[in-house]
Formats: sequence, structure tokens, C-alpha cells
Amino acid sequence: MSWIEEIPYENAEGQLKKLYERSKGPDNNVDNILAVHSLRPHTLLGHLTLYKNVLHHRSNTLPKSYLETIGVYISHLNKCEYCVQHHYAGLKRLLKDDALAESRFHAIVSNTVDTVFQGKELAGLAYASKLNGSPASISEQDLIDLRNAGFSDGEILEINQVTSYFNYANRTVLGLGVNLQGDILGLSPNDNDDPNNWSHS
Repeated sequence: MSWIEEIPYENAEGQLKKLYERSKGPDNNVDNILAVHSLRPHTLLGHLTLYKNVLHHRSNTLPKSYLETIGVYISHLNKCEYCVQHHYAGLKRLLKDDALAESRFHAIVSNTVDTVFQGKELAGLAYASKLNGSPASISEQDLIDLRNAGFSDGEILEINQVTSYFNYANRTVLGLGVNLQGDILGLSPNDNDDPNNWSHS
């Protein structure tokens, strides 16, 4: 549900129906952040392609739980409760440790990430926060600092792209009034080995 017209699953046709079929969850549920694209299926295709490749691709080397943590953090900084709730639920599923997930979540929402994250992980979050809040202030030194913390250049790119994706997703949600009504929290295209599998489970 959102502030603009949407085409529900049962009324979808053509390309939209095909995209819904590829990305739906249980009981033909389509996340509201995806359904909001229904009047322009080509943007839904772009969103799904970006999302799958940035967060759920087999070539990523950073743990998916860390990438989801960045997503929750950026969404919190942008005050996007929709993405915070969805990706925190996903983070809990990935970690399989509710206490650890809750400690990470508390540190994020209380803006005290340095009490839970250290070293390499904290350096990545600091870069993500700076890129999110003041991208023009990023310099080559920031990337040197990430390398010194232990990230490879490919991993730096992963952090950059996850941060950038969530800025896109947050602004889609906030700018169109996407809400959580009817959504199933925490589902994602978990088949990392098949880049064409977008089904949410």
C-alpha cells in the first residue's frame, strides 16, 4: 500500500504479471516496495535487478548478514521505518541468534554502533554513514582507511553499492508513502546461486 495507485497481483497482466510471478512470496504476496512500481513495470525490473545483484549475489564476499546490517543502519539514518523493519527481520533470520540481532539493532537505533561493532565492521559502517550523509565529503583517504581496516577493493565496492541501493530504496518508500500493510517481514531472494531467481522466501 502507498499513496499512489497500484495494480494488485490478481489484476496484473503482461510484463508486470511475469515480474510479480518471479518475485512473489507465500500466498502470492508481493512486497509493497515492489508493488509501488506496478504502473511502470520497467522500473520494477530495474529495482529487482539492482536489489538481487547488490545484496543477494553469489560473487559477494562480505557476509550477507553484514550487508543487511548496513541496510538497516542506512535505513535508520534515513528514517525509513519500512526498510528498517523488513531488513531487521531479514537480519534476524540470517544470524539465527536473536540476542545478537537485538544487540546490533539496539546499537543502530540508539546511534551507538561503536558499542557493538569493532575494527573492520565498524570502519565499514563509518564509511557507509559518511557516504549516506555527506557523499561529497568522501575522499580517497576514506578508501585507504577501509583498506587499512582489512577490506579489499571489491568489498569496498559492495559496501558502496549496498549504501547506494538503500538510499534508492528509502527514497522510493518515503517519497511514495509505502507502508507495511499486508507485507510479510524478512522475506528475500535467498537463492544466491541463481541470479535469475527473485522469489521471496
